[in-house]
Amino acid sequence: MASLINATGNGRQLSGVRKVYREVLNMPVKSWTAVCLVLTVLLSGVSTVQDREEDSVITSRQQQQQHAENGLDGNITGMSTPMESRNSSAHECRDVMKQKPSKQCWFIKHTKDCEFSDGYINYLQGAFCSFPHSLFPLAVTLYAVWLLYLFMVLGIAASEFFCPNLAAISTSLKLTHNVAGVTFLAFGNGAPDVFSAVAAFADPRTAGLAIGALFGAGVFVTTVVAGSVALVKPFTVASRPFLRDVIFYMAAVFWTFLILYLREIKLGEALGYLGLYVLYVGTVVVSTLIYNRQKNQLQGPIHSSYTEPELPSDSEDTTPIIFNRSIQDDESEYQPLLPFTESTCQIFINSINPIDSRKWRRKRWLWRAAKVVKVPLEVVLLLTVPVVDPDKDDHNWNRPLNCLHLLTGPLVCVLTFKSGQYGLLNIEGEFPVWVLVLLIGVFLSAISFLITSNQQTPRLHCVFSLLGFVVSAMWINTAATEVVSILRTFGVVFDLSNTVLGLTLLAWGNSIGDCFSDITVARQGYPRMAMAACFGGIIFNMLFGVGLSCLLQMFNGHNVVKLEPDGLLVWILAGALGLSLVLSFILIPAQCFHLGRSYGIFLILFYLVFLLVVLLTEFKVILS
Repeated sequence: MASLINATGNGRQLSGVRKVYREVLNMPVKSWTAVCLVLTVLLSGVSTVQDREEDSVITSRQQQQQHAENGLDGNITGMSTPMESRNSSAHECRDVMKQKPSKQCWFIKHTKDCEFSDGYINYLQGAFCSFPHSLFPLAVTLYAVWLLYLFMVLGIAASEFFCPNLAAISTSLKLTHNVAGVTFLAFGNGAPDVFSAVAAFADPRTAGLAIGALFGAGVFVTTVVAGSVALVKPFTVASRPFLRDVIFYMAAVFWTFLILYLREIKLGEALGYLGLYVLYVGTVVVSTLIYNRQKNQLQGPIHSSYTEPELPSDSEDTTPIIFNRSIQDDESEYQPLLPFTESTCQIFINSINPIDSRKWRRKRWLWRAAKVVKVPLEVVLLLTVPVVDPDKDDHNWNRPLNCLHLLTGPLVCVLTFKSGQYGLLNIEGEFPVWVLVLLIGVFLSAISFLITSNQQTPRLHCVFSLLGFVVSAMWINTAATEVVSILRTFGVVFDLSNTVLGLTLLAWGNSIGDCFSDITVARQGYPRMAMAACFGGIIFNMLFGVGLSCLLQMFNGHNVVKLEPDGLLVWILAGALGLSLVLSFILIPAQCFHLGRSYGIFLILFYLVFLLVVLLTEFKVILS
């Protein structure tokens, strides 16, 4: 996304791409098709799970009494003594599938590797303890549906609430488009990936999910997405921004490769990630300033007030088609002819209604079905997350709803931070923290409602963009934490490594929206812009995602973040990403920076071969 801003260079095209991006994310049925197919394949194997018979007969009377009380099956190697039966910390959680159905719940509750860490729902205990064994496939199916819905939460919260507030903050700070693009806007578009990495690195058992997701998303975006853009509209890529982004991304991959080899991340390595991204931002800004100065000198003073895009295209002389800008359509064309003043109650009801009746009648049944699924989520987000839109005359000021946000926003933050651990604490053992936050919110809401009006936007309305940024970030972090917990459960059930789950389900779920977004941008006549977004976004996700995640762990008392790569699989993943970048760095300049359909087909075939090798390695066909 950083290079996306360089590709446009003016606010009008930036606004068009943001609107295209948000429209694409509002098509959940198409966006989650790939994830649904993978989950269908995985779920087909649930019913084939069989219990193993016991390997030994317990002869000791003391052992019989111990196993009768604890209900632990004796078929696991290394658990034949009473001491080992009481302490099952030496065994992996995925060994639960080797137990008899009646023993699995006890194993989940008493195995250290199965301990519940973050999140609100203990998915392992829910699957093995809350459902009878005959309904175990139903439990996994419900988890799969819930996973898809969580991916929808990530997409909507990031595109409709997180990104607009970041854009409003950058506008309030009067940042240039290039600086805003490589900082705030890149953070907004990469929020699902970054928060997923933070949630995965929070637990050493799921750190492989973060590595797999970041590397897997990199391979997916640089092959499938870039190849799809080339198939949709062959074009000539801008040489300097392309080479710059590829070089920085290869440096980030090499840095991560070195970290995996050392199997640990210290403070210096974590700061190195952030330092490399700061260097990238500086390079983007300086190169853009130099380019604009040279262009203005060539064009003369007549055209000095006009700024050309850095990545012009043969068909980029027009603005792309503008789609809807938010959850609620812009109804300026439906304004009444006669003056009409809505009451406060009507303003509030209209502001939390995400369905436009006119659009509802025009759309097909498939869109309506998807909208019905999204409505509860959209209503909750509208009630808790304020959105400031500098493009509107009133900056999206809504007096009753924004006053309510002063109550619901802080309450959401305190109840979602660390899964509500601090919000449920009692002050001096009697007064809950969340009640104190609630009382403060009621006071602020009342004061704001009394000193403001429905028609006039208050001078400090920009503060709501900061509140919306924090609250939407908490929602995204909460959804990402639950996604990581579900994927870990799938790894236990299907005996899959965290790396495979990260490079497939987690990477696809976080990248499929960008895929459709870039393809749509290319169809609108902006293939260079879409290609630049392929590399700019993943650079931010890799550097900022790993660097921020490790720094947060170090602030929590971990001086060194340990990594445990999944053998040959991680090296195949890192090698494939490095190979794809090297091939692009060599082949694209060799073709005079022209990307045709044949090269697009080559990139997609490269990803399919990579995925085949990964699966063969995971299922021990290729021994590590």
